[in-house]
Amino acid sequence: MARTAKTNEMKTKDLSNGSNATIRIQYYRSFIAAPKTHKQMVRSLGLTKLNQIVKRPDNASTRGAVAKVPHLLRILE
Repeated sequence: MARTAKTNEMKTKDLSNGSNATIRIQYYRSFIAAPKTHKQMVRSLGLTKLNQIVKRPDNASTRGAVAKVPHLLRILE
């Protein structure tokens, strides 16, 4: 019982710390000849035009999406 309370506490701390952190993602290479799944990944991040930069929350989900297509996107620090 105490173990679940501790893990719930840790989860809320992680969410509160990471809520303000953002990363800038740049779409810098065309996906014309890329597979359909790569195109969907770029669109799901909200990128529509070449050299466009968007701000997204810095979490594992966003970083994982960028890691799927590193040849099309870059993270700007």
